[in-house]
Amino acid sequence: MKSILITGAGSGVGRATANAFLDAGWRVGLVGRREGPLQETAAGNEHALVLPCDVTDEAEVDAAFDKATGEWGHLDALFNNAGVSLGGAPIDEIDVGDWRKLIEINLTGSFIAARAAFRIMRHQDPQGGRIINNGSVSAYVPRWGSVAYTASKHAITGLTKTISLDGRPFNIACGQIDIGNALTDMASKMTAGVPQADGSIAVEPVMDVSNVSDSVLHMASLPLEANVQFMTVMASAMPYIGRG
Repeated sequence: MKSILITGAGSGVGRATANAFLDAGWRVGLVGRREGPLQETAAGNEHALVLPCDVTDEAEVDAAFDKATGEWGHLDALFNNAGVSLGGAPIDEIDVGDWRKLIEINLTGSFIAARAAFRIMRHQDPQGGRIINNGSVSAYVPRWGSVAYTASKHAITGLTKTISLDGRPFNIACGQIDIGNALTDMASKMTAGVPQADGSIAVEPVMDVSNVSDSVLHMASLPLEANVQFMTVMASAMPYIGRG
């Protein structure tokens, strides 16, 4: 039975993806700050392992990941999903403390989780595994007023490329899924109207989050000789191609 660790598994894309992997017969480690939402995701499934921890704390991440592999004996994949966003505002209205908090979670947390998974995959037998980072369409095209979020997601692309290179000698593949307007709590504001580049407010098309979870499952299920390096999954009619 294959195994995966999913960060940010207590809600949104993380919860949907965890459910998809459990339905597909995987062992799933549910990683997040709050145990309650993780237990809700697990819903008593015998193959779900609840692992409360803060992704910005390397000691907690290492302990949680080691607990999972201690029970399973092997780690096949990590979905590096945990992240937050800020309200839209020009750069001079962004609080530096808010910037630091977002970067700490979105970027440093992703680095810490990838670091822990890479260590396990490098030293396990058989060697190897797959890391899938959650990027965003903002890794390519920014949304108005999103300097912190956009910068963090551009950095995730650099993280993905570097792990892909560093992982080659150890049979560790790394890819990235870039999501646009999946309907979760974080994206629900799209259905009410959000600021556009021309200053207007407009409702944006959304897609069901299952399109994301199914895509991550596909990426993770490939043999290690193959890799989806970057995949963009988005609401077809959202303002992305030609945004602004």
